[in-house]
Amino acid sequence: MMKKALTLVLAGVTALSLTACGGGASASATTAPAPAAGGETKDDEAKAPEKDVKTTTLKLAFNQSEKHPQYLALSEMSDAFYEATGGAYRIEISPNELLGSQKDAFELVQSGTIQMAMVANSIVENVNPDFAVLGLPYAYDSVEHQKKVFTSGALDDIFASTEANNFSVMAAFTAGARCIYTDKPVQIPADLKGYKIRVMESQTCIAMLDAMGGVGTPMAQGEVYTAVQQGVINGGENNEITYADLKHYEVAPYFSYTRHLMIPDLLVMNTATLKGMSEEDQQILKDLCKEYTEREFQLWNENLEGAKKTAEEAGAQFIDVDIAPFQEACRPVIDNVTSKSEGAKALYEEIRSLAN
Repeated sequence: MMKKALTLVLAGVTALSLTACGGGASASATTAPAPAAGGETKDDEAKAPEKDVKTTTLKLAFNQSEKHPQYLALSEMSDAFYEATGGAYRIEISPNELLGSQKDAFELVQSGTIQMAMVANSIVENVNPDFAVLGLPYAYDSVEHQKKVFTSGALDDIFASTEANNFSVMAAFTAGARCIYTDKPVQIPADLKGYKIRVMESQTCIAMLDAMGGVGTPMAQGEVYTAVQQGVINGGENNEITYADLKHYEVAPYFSYTRHLMIPDLLVMNTATLKGMSEEDQQILKDLCKEYTEREFQLWNENLEGAKKTAEEAGAQFIDVDIAPFQEACRPVIDNVTSKSEGAKALYEEIRSLAN
């Protein structure tokens, strides 16, 4: 039924689309309403939408709910993009995996069926292995360190490396610190012995969880709740916001602060769609992606305590952990990834250099 429903949704997307952006991926076009009286914005640089302008809608797949900080940032960015382009573009976000899992959405972006998606770094890692560096265990010392990496321009070269694969990486959004949650506190690697823990579909993530003492089990995020409930796996690893948002505390009530990953989610876009825009509109979008990378960090921090409170009120327990044994256990994973190419080694060294 799920595949049938997804097929119907995507059929609707295709049926409603028309070729836009100079022969790139299809995007729907509608006529934007005339601006309100006095239709100038407070931002002198923004364009007021012109009467009867054709608005191209860029469809963006998102796997979390409308309450998620990434959704909130993307929604704000859509409004800003519409305003800055004079109504020429808007971004339509489909949350809750309505357009499929992140893996499915990524393939739809590459094929041009949809224009944008927010996907896990691990998915892009399967195209360019050097992306694995961005998701290495304990690569970032803090949220501020990660923010510096994402906004410094240090990732510009690796982001530009994907265009030959029909997608462009537009931004890296924080997804907080990932931690282990299961049916008992996890204090040391031995506590994970024999425990199947869901990880993202990445060889690096599987190797990391195995090194931490458990059994890394790749699985789509939407399947985790039922899989834990039925005993297929013993738990997962994610941040507090996703843990609370998806109610995973109901089936795995112990959230242990291993903080093993601060892996980003990546905003990807069909390259033909991007290149089909005018140079001015491309630059507007790129500038907004940078601006809303910072905004998403702010929204993440604002929502963190609320998510934790929601889980605690439902009976979840948050366990402080000495991460040193886990850091030591993950060292071979780091060495293995950074030794695979000069690019990977250089990128890791640059990330670490920004820690101070």
